[in-house]
This record gives sequence, C-alpha cells and structure tokens, in this order.
Amino acid sequence: MSRRFPLYALLMLLIISCKESTPPIDLIFDPEDDVALGNQLHAEILDNPDEYPLLDEATHGDAINYLQGMCDKIIATGQLTHDDMFDYKVHIIDADVLNAFAAPGGKMYFYTGLIKFLEKEDDLMGVMGHEIAHADQRHSVKQMVKNNGLQFLLFAALGEDPSAVQTVLAQVASTGAALKFSRTDESEADAFSVDYLADTDYRCDGASVFFQKLDSAGLTSGTPQFLSTHPNPENRVEDIQALAAEKGCSTEYFAPESYDSFKAMLP
Repeated sequence: MSRRFPLYALLMLLIISCKESTPPIDLIFDPEDDVALGNQLHAEILDNPDEYPLLDEATHGDAINYLQGMCDKIIATGQLTHDDMFDYKVHIIDADVLNAFAAPGGKMYFYTGLIKFLEKEDDLMGVMGHEIAHADQRHSVKQMVKNNGLQFLLFAALGEDPSAVQTVLAQVASTGAALKFSRTDESEADAFSVDYLADTDYRCDGASVFFQKLDSAGLTSGTPQFLSTHPNPENRVEDIQALAAEKGCSTEYFAPESYDSFKAMLP
C-alpha cells in the first residue's frame, strides 16, 4: 500500500476508539484500504498453498475464466457501489469444502466442494451474489473493526503486522464463524443477491436453493458454517422467496448446460 497514514490521523483513530465501541468505518478506513487489505490477504493465501490450494490459471484457466464470467454478469448489472474500485476477481480453492468467501476489496474464493455440491449454475450465482454483497457493503471490514479495532486493521492493510494479516484471513475464510455477521448483514446480503440476479437471466432466488439443498442433505446444523449462521436457514429460504415474490423477478431456472462442463474442468 503506497499511501501512509499521517500522525494526526492515527491520533484521531486512538481518540475515536476510546470514545466509541464501533468508530465510523469511513472516517479513516476507506474503500481504498479494503483493496489494500484484500491484496495482503491474497498474498497470505499464495504463501500457504497447503491450506489454500488455489487452482493455477496455467492449468485451469478455462474453469477460472468460466467462473469469472459468472461474476462479471453480476457486476454488469450496475448495482454495485464499488464496482469501479474493488477487484472482483474470482479464485478457486481445490478442497472438498462447502465454503466460499469474499475478501475486503472484492476478491472471492470458491471451494471446489461447494461448486460440485450445487447442481445448477443459478444456485452458485445466488451464493456468489451473497458474497459480492458482503464485500460491496463492506460487512466484513465493519465487523472486523468491531472485533479487533481500527488500528489492528490498518496494520494488516499496510502489511506491517504479518500476524494481523493471518488473523484477518482466518476470520474472513471462516465466513460467519469468526466474524459472526449480524442478522442485518446476512439478511442484507441475501436481499442484494435477489436484486443482483433479478437483472440477469438467472432465477433471482438462487441463494435459497443452497439452503434447501443443505437441509435435504442434513447439513443445516453444525456444518457448513458458510451461510448457515443467523437467521436460521429455514427462515432465510422463506425470506429470500418472499423478496423474490415482492420484486416480481423470475424464479424459473436458467440453468445453462455449460455448468456441467465447467464442473468437469475441476480436479
């Protein structure tokens, strides 16, 4: 990160931190800092291939590009607040885990286990919309400030404290478990997913299918932690479907056949 924080800004940070339990996020930690923090987290991921075995573009470029194309369709709706600043680039982690997470600044990581678990592209688009919303609405940054303080997050974004970067990555990658997104944040991300998909060819309630599939597989309690925090999955299915009905958007599957070919590209 090229920008350095002046002394007066750090002093203001300390004063505000003493007076308020959750200082205004935009006062010092602005969207540019989200991008810098996301870059630090990505560097940490690259340094830990055993824990985060990313698919490389040289070997799996077609699969990565396919997933990026899905993401680009949401960006193209023009509904994102930070689409001109954030780096909405997707990455795939080769692990049989039902998880996905978005780093501050827009980078997103999808586990092969989740992709293979979802039968239709619309379902994955619903999950992707939810994760994009968490990044675009800066939910994780706000929660990390509440949990750890602005000073901690600034050191991580500046790359001056490797342990802080590792802690932030652990919190982000465990989406919902360590961050404990608020009920408002989760409901907001669900609602944005409906809004995003309403302007695409996909069924706008795609995120609800994920919860239904978890329930049918007996996975709504305990694991996975991803998207299964609060409110409970059953209520979220009802809420997402109610939002879709209220908006009057299509709940019919688009389901391109190319999704099966995409999954076949994965290890």
